[in-house]
Amino acid sequence: MKLWEIAHSRTGDKGNISNVSLIAYDIKDYELLKEKVTPEVVKQWFKEIVKGEVVRYELPQLGAMNFVMYDALGGGVTRSLALDKHGKSLSSYLLDIDI
Repeated sequence: MKLWEIAHSRTGDKGNISNVSLIAYDIKDYELLKEKVTPEVVKQWFKEIVKGEVVRYELPQLGAMNFVMYDALGGGVTRSLALDKHGKSLSSYLLDIDI
């Protein structure tokens, strides 16, 4: 199953750091998400983009996680040559992971 079947996501940025949330539609799916979507899985999924560390922050009361990805935006908005300088499409890309 794809993540988008049981969760949605939003993305933010600050400098060269991308912040991607993963929020379960049903809180009952949170434990599955926590088990399957580890920082290591996210780092591997974004290996062509994320050059730094991936840190996961858990919000179990909300059925959500937040992944902070360092060195992820090609130097940041003002330096990147990427078409999506803010990394807003990274949330859609995350949701394409098979679990």
